[in-house]
Amino acid sequence: MRNVFVSFIGSEDRTPKKRFSEVQKERREQAQRTVLIHCPNKFSEKKFLKYLSQHGHIKSHFFYESLGLYAVVEFCQKESVASLQNVTRTPSVDRECAIPFRSRFFNLKSKNPSGQTSEQPCVQCSDQLPPSSRKLFELLCCAESIDDQLNTLLKESQLTEENTKLRYLTCSFIEDIAAAYFADCAVRPFGSSVNSFGKLGCDLDMFLDLDEIGKFNTHKTSGNFLMEFQVKNVPSERNATQKILSVLGECLEHFGPGCVGIQKILNARCPLVRFSHQASGFQCDLTMNNRIALKSSELLYIYGALDSRVRALVFSVRCWARAHSLTSSIPGAWITNFSLTMLVIFFLQTRSPPILPTLDYLKTLADAEDKCIIEGHNCTFIHDLNRIKPSENTETLELLLKEFFEYFGNFTFNKNSINIRQGKEQNKPESSPLHIQNPFETSLNISKNVSQSQLQKFVDLARESAWILHQEEQGGPSPSSNQPWGLAALLLPSVAGNMSFAKMKKKPASERIKSLLESLKGDSTEKSTNTNGKGTVTTQP
Repeated sequence: MRNVFVSFIGSEDRTPKKRFSEVQKERREQAQRTVLIHCPNKFSEKKFLKYLSQHGHIKSHFFYESLGLYAVVEFCQKESVASLQNVTRTPSVDRECAIPFRSRFFNLKSKNPSGQTSEQPCVQCSDQLPPSSRKLFELLCCAESIDDQLNTLLKESQLTEENTKLRYLTCSFIEDIAAAYFADCAVRPFGSSVNSFGKLGCDLDMFLDLDEIGKFNTHKTSGNFLMEFQVKNVPSERNATQKILSVLGECLEHFGPGCVGIQKILNARCPLVRFSHQASGFQCDLTMNNRIALKSSELLYIYGALDSRVRALVFSVRCWARAHSLTSSIPGAWITNFSLTMLVIFFLQTRSPPILPTLDYLKTLADAEDKCIIEGHNCTFIHDLNRIKPSENTETLELLLKEFFEYFGNFTFNKNSINIRQGKEQNKPESSPLHIQNPFETSLNISKNVSQSQLQKFVDLARESAWILHQEEQGGPSPSSNQPWGLAALLLPSVAGNMSFAKMKKKPASERIKSLLESLKGDSTEKSTNTNGKGTVTTQP
């Protein structure tokens, strides 16, 4: 292995960073020795843990609420789970028949219900949802600087350790069901759940990985014969994917505890099964052999780990976009969170000196073990984050936020495309309003769905936001004032609906900022008056 270091990127944290594959492996093993238990509202936590300890040492546990009280308990050894399963019974129900499905999802009942009085102390629950818009807005207004605002937003919105554990556990439950048909398969999370850019409450994307089945004993065996499994053949890989997902969808619907609302969307470009996992509260999408998506997750994980400013800026831009309805959970002509993340990465590649390296540069650092070709696409890049040195760029988050809005408020989208492989503008290869090249399937445009009107809305809001931040530099609202300021001001409703932004810019600076702030204050007060008649500032980040 070449011991090469690059003069790009990093963060203030110089501690060794784990590879993406190492994190995935550790989390999957952790999930396999973890159980989920539906608990009574009132019970003794001490007695509960003592009872479970009969089956083995407990490494960690936490409680959360989601249509009931649940406990996530991680044992030190996987054998402890089997021991608990062996003393667990199938419930008896009146007038119905319980399907005897053996899983790691349990229901805790007391042998002496009358002994569970209201005197039992309530357990402390872990939050699984982001703070309310009002609470977040108040936190931002109380911050000491715009840099502090961006870091506060990141801290309050990012996935917690407990939520991450719950995501891997949910995938592990689905893997248990799939393993009944495909032993040694894996169900792997990808996207926001693992790429370090996930927000509390985001969907859980997962894929069924069958690539390792039948590949464990590829070494030569003695003798004159070769043994193969008897299998059924279908016309194409897509047809196989559809059949497998169809069967798994049926299993989830009929046998999967807590799996509801199953939708088999098998004719999509990427066939999937969509469902809700009631106990965790996650909306889930299950696909198959989606390894390119996992490589994209790994790439974003690397970019997010290289510099502490990256995730803070991405979370803030996404929050800003959500507050102004630039993004939506409903498919349509809107910009997606993935596209916004690509815009931030591209922007950081263009700084001087660069804050993030290009994908092509990461590819030149790759060793033989990093080489990766998926479906004919070159997905090779360095995996070891510790071989990449910090950037010499010291720009503040405040400056980067303002410069981001200025950069894309004046970007020639009608002529140029976004390309993080090279980190520079390129001529658009097709006529879509917004063209962002897929980093691995380079012939694809990840923002092909975005309409001209939505792109123009993004540009107008970016210009307006840059202008607001610029006016604050000239003596606008500050942390010491009673006015919304910094990022908080950017999350308020746009003034574009009340006055032509181009017309506003023609006014003297002092009049523009005064008109803007009065408009913002008026809008927020009008929209936030509660039932008691008290005005509170709210937004929808």
